[in-house]
Amino acid sequence: MEQAGERDRVALVATVLNEGATIDALLASVAAQTRSPDEIRLVDGGSTDDTQARARAWAARGLPLTIEVRPGASISAGRNAAIAATSAPLVAVTDAGVRLAPEWLAELTRPFADPAVDVVAGFFRAAPRTAFEYALGATTLPFEADLDPARFLPSSRSVAFRRTAWARVGGYPEWLDYCEDLVFDLALKRAGCRFAFAPRAIAHFRPRPTLRAFFRQYYLYARGDGKADLWRERHAIRYGAYLGLPLLLALVRRQPALAVPAAALVGAYVRRPYERLWALTAGQPAGLRVAALLWPPLLRVAGDVAKMLGYPVGVTWRLRRAKG
Repeated sequence: MEQAGERDRVALVATVLNEGATIDALLASVAAQTRSPDEIRLVDGGSTDDTQARARAWAARGLPLTIEVRPGASISAGRNAAIAATSAPLVAVTDAGVRLAPEWLAELTRPFADPAVDVVAGFFRAAPRTAFEYALGATTLPFEADLDPARFLPSSRSVAFRRTAWARVGGYPEWLDYCEDLVFDLALKRAGCRFAFAPRAIAHFRPRPTLRAFFRQYYLYARGDGKADLWRERHAIRYGAYLGLPLLLALVRRQPALAVPAAALVGAYVRRPYERLWALTAGQPAGLRVAALLWPPLLRVAGDVAKMLGYPVGVTWRLRRAKG
């Protein structure tokens, strides 16, 4: 594989914790990249399974990988430590539990040919296995057509940036346990960093396998929003919509003709998830498609409830931290 010149050297970093079941798939996809990373640095938060042994086995096969164990390290602290331990001018970040498309790193680093580009946002797609996971992927993950590339804030499962940009904003926010990548993105924006979008730099990942796991995920995301004071308007609109729901139902009972526009509102709420789900399940068995079609309304409501519960917990934490 072609190696880069000094200016184009790239370090790949990730944090891991008890990823024995998934780390081989991640590192196999790294080994299969059409553009090889020059350095790979993993920070392990204290795995008690065979994650570390599996990673070291890949290093023994020739992957330029080093794993550092930092028990209790947060995702942000782990990423910062991994980046600080590398020297390449370009840094690519991904997550455990991900499988990278073969051209992921080549596509992710291609925009840096323009010296004005500081950050490149890759993309991600669901890799579902069950009807529930297909529905969850369709409900929560956008397609490229859903995005405005100029406003898209990258997930740190698929992003690259110049080391100088990372240093300019002080790295990932180590005081935050969730939504740390969005806070990092916004700091880069405020610092005047120029973003590019690489839609073919795709990281595939499996959605949460159960409703309980999804609910917890969205609760923690919303708690992170509250801690970081993110998306006040979005959360306010959500609370307003659900507080207004009893009033809407009462109006429909009094004026049955309002049932049609009310149903249209509900349809609009789940229309795009169903469109994505139909596309995602193309070619799948009919039984799976039918089973998946039952989930989007419940997932929408469950996600909203999880966010409405998590957000005030985060806000309370932030206010107490400010007083302290």
